[in-house]
Amino acid sequence: MKLPDPINTTSNLIDQYHESIAERPRPHMGCSTLGYPCDRWLWLSFRWAVVEKFEGRILRLFRRGHNEEAIIVSDLKAIGIDIRSSQARVNFGSHVSGSLDGIIESGVPEAPKARHIAEFKTHSKKSFDDMVKNGVEKSKPVHYVQMQVYMHGTDILRALYVAICKDDDRIYTERVRYNPEVATKAIERGKRIALADRIPEPLSADPSWYQCRFCPAHSFCHKAEPTKFSNCRTCAHSTALADSTWRCERHDADAIPEDFQHEGCDDHIIHPDLVPWDMIPSEDGLSVMWKIGDRVIENGPGGYKSREILANPSACEDC
Repeated sequence: MKLPDPINTTSNLIDQYHESIAERPRPHMGCSTLGYPCDRWLWLSFRWAVVEKFEGRILRLFRRGHNEEAIIVSDLKAIGIDIRSSQARVNFGSHVSGSLDGIIESGVPEAPKARHIAEFKTHSKKSFDDMVKNGVEKSKPVHYVQMQVYMHGTDILRALYVAICKDDDRIYTERVRYNPEVATKAIERGKRIALADRIPEPLSADPSWYQCRFCPAHSFCHKAEPTKFSNCRTCAHSTALADSTWRCERHDADAIPEDFQHEGCDDHIIHPDLVPWDMIPSEDGLSVMWKIGDRVIENGPGGYKSREILANPSACEDC
C-alpha cells in the first residue's frame, strides 16, 4: 500500500500561506470584468454573493503575472519607450472603475509620437498561440473591452497590448484603436448591472453550456444552491447608489464603510434572489420567513441570523 503524501510539505505550506492572505473581493465593478459575457456573474461577484476561491498555486500564478509587469516596463523603457507606470485610475461613477498598467507618452516604434494606454498580460502557450493567430479582439475579448474602457477614460486613442508566454518567454505586442461604441456600451452595461436591485437572467439555462460549466456560479445558477455569504451586499436592506456608495435602508444609513460591508450586522436579511426558497415577508419589513422544504424559518430580529441559515438551513427549527 502506498502511503498518502504528507499534508505539511514545504510546497503545501507555501500554498496554504498564499490562501491565508488572499485578497478580499474588490469593492467596485472593475473595468477588467466588463467584457465578461454574463450579466448575472457580474452582478453576483459585485454583490459578493459568489466569491471565487483560488488554491495557492493559482494565487502564485497571479503573483507571477503581477511581478511580470515591472519586467515589461523595464524592457519597454530599454528600447526608448516613455512609459509612466503610475497605476493611473479611471472612474466612471456608479461603482465602475479600474487601474491601468501604464500610460505611454511616446516612443512606440510603430507610432513614436502617439500616446497609448499600456496593458500587460501573461498567457499559457495555448492561449498565447491562439492570440497570435487571431488577435486580441477575437482571442481575448475581455482584454479588448478592458483596453477600450481605459482609452475612453483617459482620452487616449491607442492601446499597446503586451503579452508574455509563460512557457517560453515569447513576446507579442499589438496596437489597438479606440472604439467609442464598444467602450460606452461596456461602461453603461457595468453601471446598469451594479445599480440593479434584482439579479439579471443567466447567460444560459443549459448547465453544460461552455461558458457556464467552469463558472464559479455554476452551482448557484444550475443546482439551486443558495449564496454562502452574509454581508451588506447580500442583504435585502442594502442598495447600491449612483454615487458609488451603498445605503442601508434598515438603519437609514448612507455610505456604508467598505470594511463594515464585508461583515454586515445581525439585522441582515438574505436577498430573495440569492436563495432558492420562497419568501414570506413580515408586516414590519424587519424580518422574513423562508419556506425551506416543508419547514418555515424566520430570518431577522427574533429569528435566525442569516449566517446561521446559510451555514446549515437543515439545523434551523421551524418558527
